[in-house]
Amino acid sequence: MGALAVAIGAFGAHGLEGRVSERMLENYQTGVQYHMFHALGIIAVGLTATVIGGSALLGWAGGLMLFGTIVFSGSLYTMALTGMTWLGAITPIGGVAFITGWILLMIAAFKL
Repeated sequence: MGALAVAIGAFGAHGLEGRVSERMLENYQTGVQYHMFHALGIIAVGLTATVIGGSALLGWAGGLMLFGTIVFSGSLYTMALTGMTWLGAITPIGGVAFITGWILLMIAAFKL
């Protein structure tokens, strides 16, 4: 997932400049940043599972981070590439998934 974030970011930096509006390029880069943050978050879920053992909380945390990446970052990527600004309406759903995933990871970690 991290490698994909790097590849998507490189495409945006080298392939989109001058082809999409500055605002859409900013949206795209926001998607890349959150994609990378949550790739690291999923690694944190895996490391936590290694230390404390697997749990439903950790499974949900990782799943929500993945879902959030698909919805949040994916909607921003698609919006920048296609101009379909209505996708901005679903972006917050991914944000809520991110927040919930991090909260579940913290709860699982504090149960140590």
